[in-house]
Amino acid sequence: MEVAVIKYNAGNVFSVLNALSRLGVKAVLTDDAEVIRRASHVIFPGQGEAAGAMACLRATGLDKVIVGLRQPVLGICIGQQLMCRHSDEGDVDCLGIFDVDVRKFAPDSGCNEWKIPHMGWNTVGDLRGFMDLGRKEEWMYFIHSYYVPESEWTVGKTSYCGIDFSAAMQKDNFMAAQFHPEKSGDAGYRLLQHFLAL
Repeated sequence: MEVAVIKYNAGNVFSVLNALSRLGVKAVLTDDAEVIRRASHVIFPGQGEAAGAMACLRATGLDKVIVGLRQPVLGICIGQQLMCRHSDEGDVDCLGIFDVDVRKFAPDSGCNEWKIPHMGWNTVGDLRGFMDLGRKEEWMYFIHSYYVPESEWTVGKTSYCGIDFSAAMQKDNFMAAQFHPEKSGDAGYRLLQHFLAL
């Protein structure tokens, strides 16, 4: 197994590498297109700002590399959002793997009494696809101010700010999680193991 973690200008990559290490998986952090294409599994993690992240991906050509991958790919947090068509964060076009737009939690959507960012533990239900870990719902850890609305690619959903949204998505070999599996305890580790077994 060769696991590549995509290196670009987004934070939180080292917690992903540490989680993989605790699972006994030696992963490589890389922006080398050939190493990424050659990997058995690819993880596209990160915390950051969508427009800046997309600018980095386009400058390095990684935007085209990612959409052309055929092995299992897991986007985490902003990785999920960048896999979508467009983000309100910086009003930027993204990778377009999932044909849905990323929205901001905002007062006019019922969030005036909620803290933004959404940060902490929340249940994820309606689990299907790679999210089907044998339970009706799982507790996962979230940190985000933008969300992906439910769509035909939703394979796990949660609710915050009075909004049901995609906690996880899947289309062919592309999988994505708005939450952080590497910070989600046992459930997160089981999810990473499930992904790596694909």
